[in-house]
Amino acid sequence: MKYLIVGLGNPGKEYENTRHNIGFKVLDALAEESGTSFLDKRHAFIASSKFKGRTLVLLKPTTFMNLSGKAINYWLQKEKISLDKLLVITDDIALPFGTLRMRAKGSDGGHNGLSHIIETLGTGEFPRLRFGVGSDFHQGQQVDYVLSEWVEEEKKTLPERILKAIEMVKSLATIGVNRTMSTLNNKGTLK
Repeated sequence: MKYLIVGLGNPGKEYENTRHNIGFKVLDALAEESGTSFLDKRHAFIASSKFKGRTLVLLKPTTFMNLSGKAINYWLQKEKISLDKLLVITDDIALPFGTLRMRAKGSDGGHNGLSHIIETLGTGEFPRLRFGVGSDFHQGQQVDYVLSEWVEEEKKTLPERILKAIEMVKSLATIGVNRTMSTLNNKGTLK
């Protein structure tokens, strides 16, 4: 069985440690854990890892966040992966920092990356893992906030939250989105 695991973010050193790139960070950690590395392919950096007989195709779009759907659509078709085997990992300002929520489907929630994916695929019927980055910004400062780097306090607990996100990715691949939601969503919050 094959899954397309997509981490949303922006390519380039200047975005590397920003809140908006948490999807890239989760995939980097997953690739490192499984001993694989990314190759620069069409529209994306791509890697492949195995977990309990499943193939996880790890995808970091190089199309920039607001055009993520282009890369995802291309690689879904190229790898012949169905929408129910797609997982998109994204930052979410509506959730407190470090909160993790998996959903089987949904709207874009005001996220431009998700909006483009839904528009390109013609549906919101695909699983996503929302990684809470908080909303500690003034009105009109949302873009600056998500494109800024983590504060020192967040950096302390970020590695543990990334490991929890990886656990949720592996869970989706083995027991499915519904069981993952019921067993891990409530444990995806900082204590």
